[in-house]
Amino acid sequence: MNDIDDFIVVNEADRGPSFAADVFLRKYRLPVPEFPHHVLAWFREGDGRFSVACYIHFTDCGDILLGGGACTDDRVLRRMSREQRDCIRASGGLYLHTLKWALRHFGARYSAVFGYCGDALAERVDRAAGFESTRHDHLLVYWTREVDQALRKQMVAKANSFIPF
Repeated sequence: MNDIDDFIVVNEADRGPSFAADVFLRKYRLPVPEFPHHVLAWFREGDGRFSVACYIHFTDCGDILLGGGACTDDRVLRRMSREQRDCIRASGGLYLHTLKWALRHFGARYSAVFGYCGDALAERVDRAAGFESTRHDHLLVYWTREVDQALRKQMVAKANSFIPF
């Protein structure tokens, strides 16, 4: 097993709240947002079952997308073989793998994806995915295409108006 795609499947799920409720509650002590978009990384276990290993919530704000509520289920990671965990580590981690999938998935629909990040480890992962700083503390942006400076400024202000998200 040399490829993460051999045992991890990432998709957007309409029923995300029902699938991710447990891992989200463990991480944030809050219910999963009921509105779209829900991106899940599923671990294909040896018996054929699928378990949610990572979850990220995204909010549609017209021309921009807000990403937050990312969490990984360490209990699922512990059920993986050493080889699978090594493969995940070699790919940059499960959150990075899931985030990159989401950026590809949503990239054609939004000019920018914003993240609000107060966690140093999550910020490192966001930056590894291509996010960059804005002038606002904890607000990061991933530009999916070229956007002129005036529009960038407007988009950043719009995202900042939703903080925290």
